[in-house]
Amino acid sequence: MVAGDQSMEGKVCLVTGATSGIGAVTAEALAGRGGVVAVVGRSAERAAATVERIRRRTGSTTVEHLLADLSSQAEVRRLAEAFAARHDRLDVLVNNAGAVFTRRRQSPDGLELTFALNHLAYFLLTGLLLDTLRSSAPSRVVNVSSDAHQGARIDFDDLQAERGYRGFTVYGRSKLANLLFTYELARRLEGTGVTVNALHPGVVATRFATNNGRVVRLLQPLFRPFMVSPEQGARTVVHLAASPEVEGVTGGYFVKERPSPSSGVSYDTAAAERLWQVSEELTGLTVPSGDDS
Repeated sequence: MVAGDQSMEGKVCLVTGATSGIGAVTAEALAGRGGVVAVVGRSAERAAATVERIRRRTGSTTVEHLLADLSSQAEVRRLAEAFAARHDRLDVLVNNAGAVFTRRRQSPDGLELTFALNHLAYFLLTGLLLDTLRSSAPSRVVNVSSDAHQGARIDFDDLQAERGYRGFTVYGRSKLANLLFTYELARRLEGTGVTVNALHPGVVATRFATNNGRVVRLLQPLFRPFMVSPEQGARTVVHLAASPEVEGVTGGYFVKERPSPSSGVSYDTAAAERLWQVSEELTGLTVPSGDDS
């Protein structure tokens, strides 16, 4: 366990995409600091193995797993319900699950899969857990974005990427959406004690993108010399989730544990408000602001 200011003793944390990569490292780090950690993954076998590994390495008995395919809005809702059935507080929510797809696919709800998983899941899960986050304040929301947002723009006339689909372009747009969501949520929660920050973890050497077939798997070793380890990639996530240095800091974008400017487009409040409205329409969830009761 980590003593002193770094301790997460008794704090409840929910980490999505936590059965591999930076999500698994983050979950282990928070458990090692004494946190009560809920690991979210799609596979029951991998989730159970992750929990067992974390318990063995940290000695923690307060690690559990919850199952959800976050591309499905019904499963996001079931996840929120399952979490609420077990916990009456939430100190840290880490939205980490995401993917890139080289060909266009649809989610179970008939939406473009990248947008559904990388953005709408963040929006919906956070919105469903927002009352718990507010009642647990001071609490934190940590959104894993990426420098892939640089150069991206949200095309509101083609949010479902039906025209000329390019996987990494669509991925960049989803990471821009993460930032627009982060900054807008931070504005709406001002004064509530809930902080919201985003980060770029680096280009991490994980299983990410290997869901796209043999060619991508064969190419990935060529890029490994330029990648960081999952442990390095998770440092900024853990920093935003646990460090006293960022207590009360909100609406920021962090790279290598330091505040960093994101793209100019990411600060477009009109685009953020429009994306928020569209996200409410697509999820059927109206998210209250900090002033709402």
